[in-house]
Amino acid sequence: MGNSQGQDSFQGTSTYVVDPELAKIVNISIALEMPLLLKGEPGTGKTLLAHALAESLNMPLIVLNVKSNMKAVDALYQYDALTRLNDSRFSDSGRDVSDIKNYIRMGKIGQSFTTEEKVVLLIDEIDKADSDFQDDLLDVLDQMTFDIVEIDETTKAINRPVVIITSNAKKDLSDPFLGRCNFHHIAFPEPAFMRRIVEAHFPEIEDRLAKACIETFFKLRGLPQIEKKPATRELLNWIRALRMDPDFDPKVLQEAQDVPFLGVLFKKSADFVNAQSWNSYTR
Repeated sequence: MGNSQGQDSFQGTSTYVVDPELAKIVNISIALEMPLLLKGEPGTGKTLLAHALAESLNMPLIVLNVKSNMKAVDALYQYDALTRLNDSRFSDSGRDVSDIKNYIRMGKIGQSFTTEEKVVLLIDEIDKADSDFQDDLLDVLDQMTFDIVEIDETTKAINRPVVIITSNAKKDLSDPFLGRCNFHHIAFPEPAFMRRIVEAHFPEIEDRLAKACIETFFKLRGLPQIEKKPATRELLNWIRALRMDPDFDPKVLQEAQDVPFLGVLFKKSADFVNAQSWNSYTR
């Protein structure tokens, strides 16, 4: 689904509310053909932005979920030597074992380079990998080429993908890597902005329900003993749960009588217990 601003202009989608500064840096990154690095606590919409961008620009999305033991070459391509060995032994695959190209499989970045159409490439949680992974991707993302050593060929991107990189700031990224990217920190939404997000997902929501849910949500997030604070996703799921309960009345939250479905908001035992204690104390 495109938007009225044109193919290269991102202004959010019907369900992804974007603030003006983030929209500007997204569009500048597209224009400059530079990767955009997004940081922020979990649940601020970093990953969802790439999905929304692909939807808005009507482009396919390719997602590279970075793992702690991942090497850069794994994201580029894999040479399946084991299958080639088996084919050479049993000779029933129909593949020419003398042609190594038959055993080269593109990784997620390789796929984004070799597809015929321009895509959005999401490199998700790059801080999970070590610094070698980042450094090995520097020239790849800058020059949009990489070498396949087994066949002594260079693969060049047919179309430069729109690159979104996310980090939860668990590890520092190298200065050379940061120098190749634009950057934006997505802060957790303030209550007024959160109201816009809620209304985007629930256009017909009652004013008093939205107000009560958001106020209670931020009170619970602010409890000092909470380790894993509930994110926007949890708030939206919590509102869905409340709306599905035929016996729920928003005045329960407004009068601090009870907070139902705490298990939708809190996923760790200690956090759940602490929230229950606060809930009991306010009753």
